[in-house]
Amino acid sequence: MEKSHAATPSRGSIRWAILRQAIKVPPPPSISGTLHHSIGTCAKDISRKTPGGFKLISCCPLNGQMVAELQSAERAPQIGRNELFIRYTLPVEGDSELIMIQRLDDCIDLDDFEISNRHDIDTTGLVCCWPSEDALAYFCIENGKMFRSKRVLELGSGYGLAGLAIAANTDAFEVVISDGNPQVIDYVQRNIDINASTFKDSKVKSMILHWSQEHSSEMLNRFDFIIASDCTFFKEFHKSLAQTVKSLLKNSEASEAIFLSPRRGDSLTKFLVKINDSGLDYELVENYNARIWSLHQKLRSEGNSSWPNYDEDHCYPLLLRITFPKTRDYP
Repeated sequence: MEKSHAATPSRGSIRWAILRQAIKVPPPPSISGTLHHSIGTCAKDISRKTPGGFKLISCCPLNGQMVAELQSAERAPQIGRNELFIRYTLPVEGDSELIMIQRLDDCIDLDDFEISNRHDIDTTGLVCCWPSEDALAYFCIENGKMFRSKRVLELGSGYGLAGLAIAANTDAFEVVISDGNPQVIDYVQRNIDINASTFKDSKVKSMILHWSQEHSSEMLNRFDFIIASDCTFFKEFHKSLAQTVKSLLKNSEASEAIFLSPRRGDSLTKFLVKINDSGLDYELVENYNARIWSLHQKLRSEGNSSWPNYDEDHCYPLLLRITFPKTRDYP
């Protein structure tokens, strides 16, 4: 009698199994052993995310001794069971590092979804430091002179790598790191506290900023630069995000918003429509940094194993520069 073989699980069933693992719900007994095995072996082929992304800014978790030394200091930061300290070594002259508290990758639980529903925000900022944030931080460091003595706002910051990199290396006058998720902002504030000694004279603070809510008067037309990474995916937020940029960006010909966002189907294109509808101008640039472009070219070639499921549409961030129309009259 011919031996039967278990059917290969579908991509959809593996995605659901990965989600079930992420929210810590035990899988039902009906899931076959084949599927259990496939979660580990196939997840890298299902997910478009990869640890480290473009690896533009080197990072590593702190080991036990380093953690003990960090926590032995006065007013030392503490971390929870599912958290860890990550050291980022910034690509600048001299020794420049950031120590950041982050969740273990993909460590999301049901309470996170409850808070997400209550505040009408998403949980993506808790998942990991996304590849577009790595690219944004690198781009801002490479172009650090433009932030000197300027007011900078980061939208949808996640753990805040780009905003913290600007604060630590560009002599910005003020850096405000914002997100709509209060859990995310708790991480951002702790990361600001840990790295306070690296900011020199820059004023750095965190704040909860929900794009669809009315903004305080002191925030209006305040910022020379607004930065954001991978914030255009959710189409239901497009209109409020465009209006937030217009409301908070300074009324100046020199001010601009700098977004790094993959196309992600038609989501970026639809956001550009909202930018136009709001009366702002934009420029979309594909090749904006020699190193990032070179890495992109290598990753898109067949047979590259460093990012097995690299997909240009979902992974490569384009540079979007948003400005007020050049022909308008400014105060």
